[in-house]
Amino acid sequence: MNQPSRPTPSSPCIRVCILDESTGLCEGCGRTRDEIARWGSLSEAERRAIMAGLEARLRDAYLKPAEVRASP
Repeated sequence: MNQPSRPTPSSPCIRVCILDESTGLCEGCGRTRDEIARWGSLSEAERRAIMAGLEARLRDAYLKPAEVRASP
């Protein structure tokens, strides 16, 4: 008997799993170690809320001081 398929949980993972020692962020997706560990137990709404801020989080974490000064 076929069981209905469950939707796959949203994930920002791009399989570049390297945790940066200075920022604590995954260089591939921008999540913290704690977020990665809890990902499967988070609700879809919680996952989407975290994912909404990952691009800015990565950008801010890896912005060099000279780039910050040059920003308008």
